[in-house]
Amino acid sequence: MKSTVEELLAFMTIVDTGSFIAAAERLGQTASGMSRSLSRLESKLGVTLLERTTRKLKLTQEGQQFLQHARKILSDLSAAEEALEKSDQDTSGVIRIDSATPFILHVITPLVHKFRQSYPNIEIELNNHDQVIDLLEHQTDVAIRFGELNDSTLHAKLLCRSRLYIVASPEYLAQRGVLQHPQDLLAHDLIGFSQTRHLNTWPIQVQGKAFGARPRIKASNGETVRQLALEGAGIACLSRFLVQDDIKAGRLTALLEDQIELHYQKIHAVYYLREHLPKRVRLFIDFLAEKLREYLDRKSVV
Repeated sequence: MKSTVEELLAFMTIVDTGSFIAAAERLGQTASGMSRSLSRLESKLGVTLLERTTRKLKLTQEGQQFLQHARKILSDLSAAEEALEKSDQDTSGVIRIDSATPFILHVITPLVHKFRQSYPNIEIELNNHDQVIDLLEHQTDVAIRFGELNDSTLHAKLLCRSRLYIVASPEYLAQRGVLQHPQDLLAHDLIGFSQTRHLNTWPIQVQGKAFGARPRIKASNGETVRQLALEGAGIACLSRFLVQDDIKAGRLTALLEDQIELHYQKIHAVYYLREHLPKRVRLFIDFLAEKLREYLDRKSVV
């Protein structure tokens, strides 16, 4: 049976202080606990390290030899811990990040430079998939996912909640007319999603039911849906991170704001469960959460 760090520390402290009582005070333990630690260590080694008398403790020859090794082990351990603490400021390595194309374009890409200004030794690799991927298969450190999570093999951190907006371009509204009531949606051209079909359920009631859009134009990702809306192809329902700048600039108009049911889409960072998350990944997740809270968790943009 191998010696433990606690036993080595107890042995060294007893030698340095010259008594079980003084060693116990230094380590915040009891004298009897210190004595038991030393006895366990000697039993594992099969030697006597300290000769005990009523007046003093004396290192044996084996004890003197073992003390040198114990000091080196504890010194090396302390140096390793200091190196890891330092790596918090001087982290290096690659972070492989995956998300849907719109989130990569509108959120992560503008933040990469700011993150690397703080951590210049970290390399970033961005990959975009509009469908859920296997993180291990694609050698991905962290993925950004939307809505409710179902994969129990993943650990998740909630980054923020992003509001959904129903939007159309001013050109489309000028041609087809401004909507007055939710049921007016039934007479308009709608743009929706071809694969993630749950996104075609919009946060508004039509005829007493949650509105399930029947898009005349479909696309596989939100950026394409946004571009179609900007071009005046119809009305779309998109997350705030996609359209907030367009609404502020007047390129898109938020519709039915007095009748919409506020719905916030959850955005998570997910990664495989592991005992210790690499510092570079943890730093990026914390950075992203902070930046997202700055502009996605605020009040309405209209």
